[in-house]
Amino acid sequence: MNDFLKDIIKETGNEYASLVSEGLDAGDLDSFIDTGSYTFNALLSGSIYGGLPSNKITAIAGEAATGKTFFALGIVKNFLDKNKDAGVIYFESESALTKELVESRGVDSKRMVVVPVATVQEFRHQSIKVIDKYIEQPEEKRKPLMFVLDSLGMLSTTKEMEDTAEGKETRDMTRSQIVKAAFRVLTLKLGKAKVPMIMTNHTYDVIGSMFPQKEMGGGSGLKYAASNIVYLSKRKEKDGTQVIGNIIHCKNYKSRLTKENAMIDVRLTYDKGLDKYYGLLDLAVKHNIFKSVSTRIELPDGSKQYAKTINNEPDKFFTKDILNQIDEAAKKEFLYGAE
Repeated sequence: MNDFLKDIIKETGNEYASLVSEGLDAGDLDSFIDTGSYTFNALLSGSIYGGLPSNKITAIAGEAATGKTFFALGIVKNFLDKNKDAGVIYFESESALTKELVESRGVDSKRMVVVPVATVQEFRHQSIKVIDKYIEQPEEKRKPLMFVLDSLGMLSTTKEMEDTAEGKETRDMTRSQIVKAAFRVLTLKLGKAKVPMIMTNHTYDVIGSMFPQKEMGGGSGLKYAASNIVYLSKRKEKDGTQVIGNIIHCKNYKSRLTKENAMIDVRLTYDKGLDKYYGLLDLAVKHNIFKSVSTRIELPDGSKQYAKTINNEPDKFFTKDILNQIDEAAKKEFLYGAE
């Protein structure tokens, strides 16, 4: 039977087909990309040492001004910092990025290419062209690469552009199908090349819903293509009366690896970007690694500290041993079937 199945694979001519025992080129996941936040890593992968799936699409969605672009840039920075030979292809549809903005977030601008795109078709053509060129290289010579699309919701379609030029106001009813077609091909190619992709998108309130509900723009195509979809909302972070950043609430709307509807908070500050340790304290208290005693936190050695002190000096309190304990707790918190 084994020989017969191998013959069938040859007959199909499908470059992505293979016996499961030999691994799935476009599907198997063997590594993660550290996002720069321990708790966000855990939300996506079930481990604080994990992160973005290295060959899948991760969507970050939220209302206007929830920090989607800053969030994406924070992950880009950490990716480039961890991989000195890596590069990022940043497809940009909002004309919002500037050299100053990118460099102010600490991103190495020499290893980041910004590709302006206006339509879904333009994004599909250029992204596939880039990934095909990347796949042409021998696998052992490929350097780490990441794709970012910021944002899907702002992409138009060729038909919509033509209608606008002609003064027509009819809605393009083909957009959802075009988005699906674009990601149907791109998802397979990203999987084969082991290239992760971050995509931002906007959300809106569903009209007529019995309960308050958010929905992503752009149709259902992204829902099927993305391995992870995280919805963002925020509240301001202040130092006295001065706003220094935002606390971002992250909800797992969809995940193929971890529990859906799980939620965590991360801190995104204007001067430092993503806070690597923020959110660990809540996880440690919930799983009795630390204990909440009145207004303070009791540590394993019996000493007590205020939560603000721990969050402001995380290196001092989150030792390697404590991090390993929190990682075990994260598996129970976020992975399916973990107890």
